Amino acid sequence: MEKRTLAGTTVRPVGLGCMNLSHGYSNFPTAQEGARLLQHALDAGVDHFDTATLYGGGRNEELLGSALLGRRDEYFLASKCGLAMVNGRGATDGRPATIKAQAEASLRKLNTDRIDLYYLHRLDRSVPVEDSVGALAELVAEGKIGGIGLSEVSAATLRRAHAVHPVAAVQNEYSLWTRNPELGLSQACRELGTTLVAFSPLARAFLTGKLADPAALPKGDMRHHMPRFNADNYPRNLELLAGFSAIAGRLGTTPAALAIAWVLAQGDHIVAIPGTTRKEHLDENLTAEDVVLDAATLAELDALINHGTVHGPRYSPAQQAAIDTETFPDETFPDETSQA
Repeated sequence: MEKRTLAGTTVRPVGLGCMNLSHGYSNFPTAQEGARLLQHALDAGVDHFDTATLYGGGRNEELLGSALLGRRDEYFLASKCGLAMVNGRGATDGRPATIKAQAEASLRKLNTDRIDLYYLHRLDRSVPVEDSVGALAELVAEGKIGGIGLSEVSAATLRRAHAVHPVAAVQNEYSLWTRNPELGLSQACRELGTTLVAFSPLARAFLTGKLADPAALPKGDMRHHMPRFNADNYPRNLELLAGFSAIAGRLGTTPAALAIAWVLAQGDHIVAIPGTTRKEHLDENLTAEDVVLDAATLAELDALINHGTVHGPRYSPAQQAAIDTETFPDETFPDETSQA
């Protein structure tokens, strides 16, 4: 599969989302193990690494900065601002001064003088997006970042931001079971020349077929607070995997590779950044670039796993409060305290 454009350069369609190494989920590797995974990724040809101020309270950026020291010219580097750990909780702050301070801190932690793509991690509803993007534009002018990105935003917000400064990328969740970008964001990206960077293309491990019981995950794992993984919804969602795995088998690939290949097949303006902590899974994810899906197979996948067949919204009300993306008319967010 040919490389795709991202913030003025070209990258492989499959990059690496680094959050899994230190944030959000569970069973994190040690710093040494994480470094080996990152080095293996670079050796395997991964040329797009994605991190954030938020992840691990800065530890994720520090990990990349140390593990890949001396190899900076071998990869495209993306990070994010506007969302950070404050007193143990994520705090959204899109004020220009905060953005600039976080950028300087990211540069230090990442051991670099330039971040190729810098995202506003979440829209701060108390700050006009034009002001936040204006601060990012100043960082571009100073040569500290290469391109501006937004994350978990709607098409309307993208257009407002793009009127201030070209937006190189929007990073939103996108997979067979999360179709929200299809409600307008993906088309807006295509029209504006903005790359859609799909995070969680494996549906937070659901589409790998290897997560049998989310209840067994360690207590701090964020999936405990996501309705699709609760005791009511997950067993019904698991019923979708038999047909999905059968399609993967028929194609001679794995469920993980098939899931990523489906995302990439939605347009050449899309790249995917699956995350993993294991070398064998990273290598498996990269094989998605070789999976060719014809129209009949794409239609079969679309019919099998989609907004209408998946049980539960992707976020709890508390999580959804920070999200600006379009939602489906029937998408509701029940109080997570009522969930099993």
